[in-house]
Amino acid sequence: MALFISHSREETIRFGEEYAKTLRAGDTVLIDGEMGAGKTVLTKGILKGLGVQEEVTSPTYAYVNTYCDKFFHFDCYRIESEEQAFRLGFADYFELGGVCLVEWGENIKGLLPEGCKRIVITKRGEELREITY
Repeated sequence: MALFISHSREETIRFGEEYAKTLRAGDTVLIDGEMGAGKTVLTKGILKGLGVQEEVTSPTYAYVNTYCDKFFHFDCYRIESEEQAFRLGFADYFELGGVCLVEWGENIKGLLPEGCKRIVITKRGEELREITY
């Protein structure tokens, strides 16, 4: 795994933009970190790097936001079971050939495809973040 140290929200977004260059259609990326670590900030950068120009928001209550019909941002924090996620159609998204970015993926681990990429964000201070990937 590689390590990137971010000193600000802007650096985290720039890291995401660069990381996006490594992604291909069909990739699923698990974005792990505690509440407030910057998972959605990183996702904003990744989606910006993939060419998304619209505002990226956390899908906390919608569970999944779709961008450009090929990028899917999941927030599984409120998912109570894999069965609930299955009923909501989560498994279908992984077969659409787009890029899936999944926060709180441990809540749907049985539905995730094989070969997921993983990014872990660790809060080390007010703005300081360690990003391993």
